[in-house]
Amino acid sequence: MSRHFSFPLPTLSRSPRGLLIEGVALADIAERFGTPVYVYSRAALTDAFEAYRHALTARRSLVCCSVKANSNLGVLSVFARLGAGFDIVSGGELARVLAAGGRADRVVFSGVGKSHAEMRQALEAGIRCFNVESDAEIGRLNEVAGQMGKLAPVALRVNPDVDPKTHPYISTGLKSNKFGVAFSDALALYRHAASLPHLKVCGIGCHIGSQLLDSAPITEAARRLLVLVDQLAQEGIRLEHVDLGGGLGVRYRDETAPSVDAYLAPVLELFEGRAEELFFEPGRSLVGNAGLLLTRVEYLKPGEEKNFAIVDAAMNDLLRPSLYGGWHSAVEVVERDVPRRTVDVVGPICESGDFLARDRDLAVEEGDLIALLSAGAYGMSMSSNYNSRPRAAEVLVDGQAVHHVRARETMESLYALESPLPLGSM
Repeated sequence: MSRHFSFPLPTLSRSPRGLLIEGVALADIAERFGTPVYVYSRAALTDAFEAYRHALTARRSLVCCSVKANSNLGVLSVFARLGAGFDIVSGGELARVLAAGGRADRVVFSGVGKSHAEMRQALEAGIRCFNVESDAEIGRLNEVAGQMGKLAPVALRVNPDVDPKTHPYISTGLKSNKFGVAFSDALALYRHAASLPHLKVCGIGCHIGSQLLDSAPITEAARRLLVLVDQLAQEGIRLEHVDLGGGLGVRYRDETAPSVDAYLAPVLELFEGRAEELFFEPGRSLVGNAGLLLTRVEYLKPGEEKNFAIVDAAMNDLLRPSLYGGWHSAVEVVERDVPRRTVDVVGPICESGDFLARDRDLAVEEGDLIALLSAGAYGMSMSSNYNSRPRAAEVLVDGQAVHHVRARETMESLYALESPLPLGSM
């Protein structure tokens, strides 16, 4: 029954005990922690980060892990111990970074809608830089910093209008996107920001999208930013860093994702001989293929047009297939001598959009385990309690050790912050 399969998760392998992640059997993890459960590999996380460090050896740089891709404290603590920076988009993400041992002076704060409270929180913590995305935000941040007696470090996120040729929901650098300031407005906005007493203009940034498999778009974006950097320098506004965002893609199915070295090489060539520090904000390429979602088959349901493997995970646990049409390889944890069927792997949620994998050839019976691969990015971080389902547990494997980095939610936790109407109320 064995099939040849190249696992996107580099620390996954087959053994007589079934699939192993590093040195631990997934079947043992399911027995100990139940399902559904997210499983991450520390070795894979470390190797992915070190690939950036290696590519940037000759360059003054800061690699800021994108917290939105995976915000688990166990995962973040791996990167914090490696000396990573962090890219955040909310006050909650800042709190997570600090709780995981990350340094505030390695944090960049992106996002189009920062509140007064979030600005105060970040200024109090002493973050490295705010990536500012509108004229209104420039004014608000100057006001908040003035009230606190602080100087806010800022970079403008400039929209270079480069098409990343990716899914429209994860494309962020076009004129039609909500992110950043227009390239044509950037020079005037920099002049304005530099004139304000409570802002320190220190950088420029962009982020054109996610799941990028070609370095040409990011290289073109960098080239356009450098035109602005040089114009600003001529006016006496000298920038300390250039933030080129993240976006490098991973292999989910049959994509050919470039290595970090190959992806960054043409960008680094543009910056040869220049003094600016380079910031990068990878997310998916650090965590995407470092994790999987482990789920158990509840029922096999034959149909007139389709057959279904109904599992205990659902779209509330892994939204990417429903939201983006995202592909995740579905693999039997233990290979068994049972009939192979073409099935849709679906969950118990009351939505036709509740599917995790469609038209997959699987040899499984009720009670068997399926691993949904490449689920480390935008898996647990996008999960919800839809249909009042407790969210999954999370574990992090480190060699032979298994760390329980998030307990499974309980039924009681679903409504712990809610209250029924008082007795006697109309």
